[in-house]
Amino acid sequence: MQREAFMLGTGFFERKFGQSKAKFIFDFDDAIWLQNVSAANKKFQWLKNPEKTAEIASVADLILVGNQYLENYAKKFNANAEIVPTTIDTKEYDPTGYKREQDGTVCIGWSGSITTIQHFKWAKPFLKKIKDKYGDSVTFKVIGDENYGDEELGVKALPWRREDEIREISSFDIGIMPLPDDEWARGKCGLKGLQYMALNVPTIMSPVGINNEIIQDNENGYLADEESEWLDKLTRLIESPELRNTIGKAGRQTVIDHYSFTSLKYRYLTLFNNL
Repeated sequence: MQREAFMLGTGFFERKFGQSKAKFIFDFDDAIWLQNVSAANKKFQWLKNPEKTAEIASVADLILVGNQYLENYAKKFNANAEIVPTTIDTKEYDPTGYKREQDGTVCIGWSGSITTIQHFKWAKPFLKKIKDKYGDSVTFKVIGDENYGDEELGVKALPWRREDEIREISSFDIGIMPLPDDEWARGKCGLKGLQYMALNVPTIMSPVGINNEIIQDNENGYLADEESEWLDKLTRLIESPELRNTIGKAGRQTVIDHYSFTSLKYRYLTLFNNL
C-alpha cells in the first residue's frame, strides 16, 4: 500500500481488501497517525486523514513496523504487530566504490528533504560555533533541499536524486542526524543515520527513539543531546581522521550485522510463512 494513497479518503477500500482471501500486510515506519504537516505541505493538509491508521491496523493480517514506539501504537489495534527495523542494501551502499576528496577540509553532511530541513536548522547554533572555530577547514553539505541557503555556514545545498544519493553521502566526512524529542521524531526509524553508517561515514545522532538502539555511544557512532555534547563530539571527529575511520568502520559493521537485507531476510520470510 503506497503511503500517499493510504493517507487519502476513508478506509472503505482497505476494509474491503481486509475482508478478501488475500493476506493484508500493513507496513509503516513513521508515526503516520499524527497530523504532522510541514510548512511546505500545509496547503495539502486537508487531504490527509491520519485517523485511518487505526482503522486499517485493525483489519490487517500482519503489521510490520520499524521500532518499539510504532509497535506500541499498532498493538492497541492488532496483536499481530512485529518489529522489523529499517534495512539497508549493503551491497549497493558499498563505500569501497567511492573515495572522499582529500582537500584538507572536513565535510559535515546532512541528508533529508524539504519537509525535514527544520531539523538541520535546529542544529544551526552549534554548527555556527564549529564554523567560527574551524573556518574554511570545515564545510557543510545539505542533501534534499536545493533551495536552502545559509551564508554564515556556507552550505552547499543539493536536491535529492536517487542516482546521486550514495555518491553524495559518501562525500561526507561526518554525518549528522539532529532531531527534536517529540512524538513524530520518536516514530522515525533511523534511515538517514543508517545510510551514513553503511557508507563508513561516522555518525552523530540525537538520542531520540530508535537512535538509542542503533548507536552505542563512542563505539559505532555518537549520541548528542545538549549543544555541549554536539560540540564535543563534532570536535573529536573533526580533529582526528583516525577516529573518523574507526567509528565509520564500526558503524558499517553494525548495519551489516543488524540492519541489512542479508541480516533480516529470514525474519521477513518467517513472518510471511506464518501468515
